[in-house]
Amino acid sequence: MPDTYGFDTLQIHAGARPDPATGARQTPIYQTTAYVFRDADHAAALFNLQEVGYIYSRLTNPTVAVLQERIATLEGGVGAVCCSSGHAAQIMALFPLMSPGKNVVVSTRLYGGTVTQMTQTIKRFGWSARFVDFDDLDAIRGAVDDDTRAIFCESIANPGGYITDLDAVGDLARDVGLPLIVDNTSATPYLCNPIKHGATLVVHSTTKFLTGNGTVTGGAVVDSGQFDWSASGKFPSLSEPEPAYHGLKFNETFGPLAFTFHGIAIGLRDLGMTMNPQAAHYTLMGIETLSLRMERHVANAMKIARWLEQDDRVDYVTYAGLDSSPYSARVPAICPKGAGSLFTFAVKGGYDACIRLIDALDLFSHVANLGDTRSLIIHSASTTHRQLDENQQRAAGADPEVVRLSIGIEDADDLIADLDQALTKATAAPA
Repeated sequence: MPDTYGFDTLQIHAGARPDPATGARQTPIYQTTAYVFRDADHAAALFNLQEVGYIYSRLTNPTVAVLQERIATLEGGVGAVCCSSGHAAQIMALFPLMSPGKNVVVSTRLYGGTVTQMTQTIKRFGWSARFVDFDDLDAIRGAVDDDTRAIFCESIANPGGYITDLDAVGDLARDVGLPLIVDNTSATPYLCNPIKHGATLVVHSTTKFLTGNGTVTGGAVVDSGQFDWSASGKFPSLSEPEPAYHGLKFNETFGPLAFTFHGIAIGLRDLGMTMNPQAAHYTLMGIETLSLRMERHVANAMKIARWLEQDDRVDYVTYAGLDSSPYSARVPAICPKGAGSLFTFAVKGGYDACIRLIDALDLFSHVANLGDTRSLIIHSASTTHRQLDENQQRAAGADPEVVRLSIGIEDADDLIADLDQALTKATAAPA
């Protein structure tokens, strides 16, 4: 679609066209496994990657294809690959870059499941992760060696709402010749465009704000198309002949779309982390209202964070939109439309008070999710970050005395009233 269209228009129209068979205006759910080839030559051309089309829904599906184009457009990328979850997207992003003995430099401020994936799961592939405080650029640079193949962080980190200085990290990644992978789940492309700040790849858990209604899981990897995979010789999967396709070189053949084509032709083909068409449909419907929801998410989060900051029962609030936050100065440059709706606050009384608070709430749902229209709460140290030791929890912003909020789009005054009554119960002196 034309670059002149605004975000609100693109979130509805990008990738979507009336169905050619029926004229249906909403993207249909193409609930099919396979597709009939025109003839034998057509089939051969598709399997040889000489023609773009549909073969089998593990690889490509028309409903999913619309979602891929929409997310890529909103992120400013050249292409995207959708898959079954956010965790799948992270593996899909690393898969073409890594090999046994290689490492990725990652931020200490990550979702607990990502920390576990990076510390435990990827070791099974012979990969390793080096955790660094991304406020320390010298430490990032010092962690990079000849075996490093990527740098990984979150734009707005889960759970604390920390905002990464993507401009500085992007410049560093470019200087050392490595791709920067940014998880943009908490910010969404409405609040942050990592590619503009130097990201090579952007990953999403589409389960969260993009879908926005807590119905389906999904993930996406967006390709900026701006990295030269042949420049260093470090990425043979993309630069060298691929035996499964008669020696085809992805970077030479597909140029800026090399990573995207590899993600479908190799990643989805062999890993099978496929998004189903119904999940894509739900996510497409969610994205149609993304900007409207994010504006309300941010407005509510700001109002509630300010209220919490003034409450004597609260030790501190981590919301980057507050003037008191050490990361507030990054908001105008990295997230100019707001600091998101994810943050933590510390309850006086510590771990036990956090548990009492959660059990006393009525409107807030106690769930292991974020980015819903409903307001959500969780005690990260005992749930999403439970597998980490206390030092890792504190480094990630999941301190034992804090709870994480994902502020929804309800009436903010109702949410404040719910927190107020729950804080009273949580911090009351024992009878």
